[in-house]
Amino acid sequence: MDDRQQQQQRRQAAAQEPPPSVLTILFLLVAVIVIAATVLVPTSFSSTGSPFSTLHQVPEGHVGVYWRGGALLKNITEPGYHLKLPIVTQFEPIQVTLQTDEVKDIPCGTKGGVMISFEKIEVVNRLRKEYVYETLLNYGVEYDKTWIYDKIHHEINQFCSAQTLQQVYIDMFDQIDEKMKDALQVDCTRYAPGIEIISVRVTKPTIPPTIRRNFEQMEEERTKALIAMERQKVAEKEAETQKKIALAEAEKNSQVSKILMEQKLMEKDSARKQQEIENQMYLAREKSLADADYYRMTREAEANKLKLTQEYLELKFIEAIANNTKMFFGDKVPNMIFDQRLLGNIMSDAAKRESI
Repeated sequence: MDDRQQQQQRRQAAAQEPPPSVLTILFLLVAVIVIAATVLVPTSFSSTGSPFSTLHQVPEGHVGVYWRGGALLKNITEPGYHLKLPIVTQFEPIQVTLQTDEVKDIPCGTKGGVMISFEKIEVVNRLRKEYVYETLLNYGVEYDKTWIYDKIHHEINQFCSAQTLQQVYIDMFDQIDEKMKDALQVDCTRYAPGIEIISVRVTKPTIPPTIRRNFEQMEEERTKALIAMERQKVAEKEAETQKKIALAEAEKNSQVSKILMEQKLMEKDSARKQQEIENQMYLAREKSLADADYYRMTREAEANKLKLTQEYLELKFIEAIANNTKMFFGDKVPNMIFDQRLLGNIMSDAAKRESI
């Protein structure tokens, strides 16, 4: 009975355990997953992958460069995912877009022996894609240390040693940016043509406190002088403006007077022309009346000449005497009444004078 129970227990345990082939498959599967996690997939998606990784990423704005056994390979890859041999091949992303290198704490001595320090100088530069292999072959991955960081220190000291503190701090400070840019670009073009210097930004240098206070006082005095000059300019502008206003007002008054004078002259001229027209009308009317009177008198004279005959005058005389209501009494009657010959002569003379 004991032997049978032991055999039965062994059979149940054997039935519960998986067959050897399944264990082997599970072990191999776990090993493959571990190898893929450590070899095929990088530890992170950073720009530099693990030396044991095969798959790596080149970020946008960069190119991938490779070393095999310490030798730089000519193969350069574009942004994206790429494969390489693990351990044997090393990879480094190199930026080919604009980048800003900050060079800090640059001490220098001026021509007069004063020590000053530039806190920060920013250099905007770019490595051209077609010169990546040549630049890295000659100067390594840290090419910017040689041609930017160290070069800035050298050029700043060269510049300061040839200038006084007044020139460095005030007079020529606005020219330092361009001078540093030109100096860097000249040597880069000659020795490392792939490096392009875009711009240089230089901060105000730090000078000793006592000298800084002197410069601040000078600046205050200069500011006061500038304020006084600006006030003078403002006063001159205001006076000029007032003068222009007065001239404009005088010109306006002159124009108004001229317009009023022209208006009065036009009115006078119109009145004169109207008077001339009225005079012409009056002369024409008077001339017409005179001509009419002359014509009437001429016609009357002609009519009287034909009408005033001797017989007619004697008849009119007699009619006038007959119509006279005066009575004459006395011994002697006026001879004029009876002297018909004398009366005829008087009437003839009157007729002649009237015709003339």
